Amino acid sequence: MRLDGIGLFVDDMATMIRFYRDVLGFEIKEAEDAVNVYLIKDGTLFMLYERKNFEKMTSRKYEYLKGLNGHFEIALYVDTFEEVDIEFAKAVSKGATPVLEPTEEPWGQRTCYIADPEGNLIEIGSFNKPFER
Repeated sequence: MRLDGIGLFVDDMATMIRFYRDVLGFEIKEAEDAVNVYLIKDGTLFMLYERKNFEKMTSRKYEYLKGLNGHFEIALYVDTFEEVDIEFAKAVSKGATPVLEPTEEPWGQRTCYIADPEGNLIEIGSFNKPFER
């Protein structure tokens, strides 16, 4: 098996589509009333699933956290320390919730955290060099 992508189960699809499209620049083409969003972002599959539709499909109820979700993060990379600061400020100005302002960590990374409208953590970080796989 290989990792194919990541999916988020969302309550308010329209709000989440607008956030990932308009705030973070994901190329989401689906309408705001979609029940599933499926796209490739930088070679990684990214999906949004409407919670109530997923529960109907699986015939199960699930528990969902309220507030900041500390179970995982979505990590975004930029090439320079300066870009971390720029992207953090841009995302917050467009409505992202600031969690950790840009800071340099002892392991040589400049990083910051924001949250999407449903409390999922998003890291924007850099090791001050272009991304390497």
